[in-house]
Amino acid sequence: MTWLAVPDFADALGLEATHIRDLLRQGELVAVRRGENNALYLPQEFIVADDHSTHVLPTLAGTITLLSDAGLSDAEIVEWLTEVNDELETTPLEALRSGKRAPVRRAAQTLG
Repeated sequence: MTWLAVPDFADALGLEATHIRDLLRQGELVAVRRGENNALYLPQEFIVADDHSTHVLPTLAGTITLLSDAGLSDAEIVEWLTEVNDELETTPLEALRSGKRAPVRRAAQTLG
């Protein structure tokens, strides 16, 4: 997994870092503290590109809300999204990236 600091994540999307911080505050994105400076980092895999634009994975915000409602912290949410899930036979993040929103959400609902 590739980690991007908030400014780098914003640059990859063509946005200002303040916009990413707003999304973090609103719970539409999650980040973890890493490195010597204990800075906020997000997985690069949260970003997807298509023929028209580069943007945050559309199904991510709803999944984050579901996991947050189940009581997971931001760090636990990132961990759950990026670790292989036996039921999904891949990471939930990879399953979301391949369009398998419903199975990911079903797996997330078992946490509550």
